Amino acid sequence: MSISDVITLLGGVALFLFGMSLMGDGLKKVAGNKLELVLYRLSSTPLRGVLLGTGVTAVIQSSSATSVMVVGFVNSGMMQVKQAIGVVMGAILGTSITGWILCLSDISGGSGWVDLLSTATLTGIVAVVGIVLRMAGKKQSTLSVGNILMGFAVLMFGMSSMSGAVAPLKESEAFTGILTSFSNPFLGILVGIVFTSVIQSASAAVGILQALAITGAVTYEVAFPIIMGIAIGAAVPVLLSALGANIHGRRTAFVYLLIDVLGVVIWATVFYTANAIFHFPFMAATMTTVSIAFLNTLFRLATVIVLVPFIGLMERFVCFLIPDKNGADPAKLEMDRLEERFLQHPALAIEQSREVTSAMANTACRNLMDSLDLITTYSEKGFQLIQELETTVDRFEDKLGTYLMKITVKSLNTRQSEEVSKYLHTISDFERISDHALNIAECAKEIHEKSIVFSGEASHELKVLETAIRDILSLAVNTFIENNTEDARRVEPLEEIVDTLCDEMKSHHIDRLQRGVCTLNQGFVFNDLLTNFERVADHCSNIALALIELQSDSFDTHEYVRSLKQVKDDSFAKYYDEYKIKYSLQ
Repeated sequence: MSISDVITLLGGVALFLFGMSLMGDGLKKVAGNKLELVLYRLSSTPLRGVLLGTGVTAVIQSSSATSVMVVGFVNSGMMQVKQAIGVVMGAILGTSITGWILCLSDISGGSGWVDLLSTATLTGIVAVVGIVLRMAGKKQSTLSVGNILMGFAVLMFGMSSMSGAVAPLKESEAFTGILTSFSNPFLGILVGIVFTSVIQSASAAVGILQALAITGAVTYEVAFPIIMGIAIGAAVPVLLSALGANIHGRRTAFVYLLIDVLGVVIWATVFYTANAIFHFPFMAATMTTVSIAFLNTLFRLATVIVLVPFIGLMERFVCFLIPDKNGADPAKLEMDRLEERFLQHPALAIEQSREVTSAMANTACRNLMDSLDLITTYSEKGFQLIQELETTVDRFEDKLGTYLMKITVKSLNTRQSEEVSKYLHTISDFERISDHALNIAECAKEIHEKSIVFSGEASHELKVLETAIRDILSLAVNTFIENNTEDARRVEPLEEIVDTLCDEMKSHHIDRLQRGVCTLNQGFVFNDLLTNFERVADHCSNIALALIELQSDSFDTHEYVRSLKQVKDDSFAKYYDEYKIKYSLQ
């Protein structure tokens, strides 16, 4: 084998890997950008998980990519480890599809119409159609189909280059001797592991083995241990992807390795024990691209069938091997949803941002409600809890803000851009609500430490206003979480009522000061409470208006502030009158 042949072989491997990547990316785009959402939503049972894992891997042409995606799902809390095991099994099976595609390289020409079925002719036709679609296509779907066809053509050309480069090896005794040494099961498995770990693709490793099979020097006893080693080696990129993952993500990555190792141990033990007893005659049979594809699929299918009933046991085993030594922080678990891996899939990244923003909203709401309770029932423990929750909400804003900005640089459609804008606006409002919760808690602390007692009139008015604040906050948070634009339209009228109440209460307080019913010492903290209540209502209004603007497909950051007080449709007066009666100070 000359240097020229070696260079041709390496070039063929490069084309093969590039073609597989190009075809996989095109297939995924044609399947739609919600493929990942389907994967994690429809994997509720082991059988569904296996089928979906197989299907998705057949589309994106990489078990490692599917498994890395699943590690991200588990790491972010979208999927449980038990669900992920079924999907990983499906990915391990689905990656064998590429081997069957490569069997087309065995098609040879003849004369006349038969010549049209040759690999070279088929590849040429596919390449021509693909490049025409790429150059003339206007729609993204047409370009994606062109990419699929071009990827297939490049993959087949790479396969042909590899086959041509290794063809002279059929006459080499040294090469035959090296391959014969791989018939030792342990050495063959080790070679498969190392080779696949280096090129980071089980499909490519099987493809190269198929190219070598064209020389006629690959026998069953050589191919079987290498295929088993390839299965184990495919776990390396998945394990590497989990280095920065949480405990659940690492468990999921280890499951990939566990499944393949168990498959190798089970079938190697069964097969070689049976061979020692019965001496199978097909061990020296020469392998073809088709027989290698069949053996690869059969090995993976048999492994999945045997291990599916033991998914629960495997989950307990990985939990035992990788124990969770630290207690889980609920807020951190929510923020872990913001996986960097999902940034390549905007639909998923936005969905996760929505979940985390909802968690932030609930935390801010809880913080404000607790601070209102402190006004009448103060405790130092309650005050400290509000400080801790305020820190948590700040962490939410930092994490979400950074993540959402990373999403904005991706290729988004109009609706996705509007959703990201909505979240960027609302997280600052939720953070400010939590700030006001801390301010109110400090007012409560001052009332407690200075033993301030409000007059009966002031206490009654504060109770009415507090009820309105609780209602507007609950309404704003619930409408955001449920994406309920109808209820969102009730927020702005209530915000107007809160503003009116605050103005009336300030006027009443001045009157009480003049009559000597209230003191200046009471007045300072009273006005501080009113100011914070009014600001909370303003932020609730911002949240509701952001939701209304998005729903009407007119979300514009420049128009956002200007329109805050202008969304007064026919229902505004109706809701305003209703709230005016409900929150009367009389």
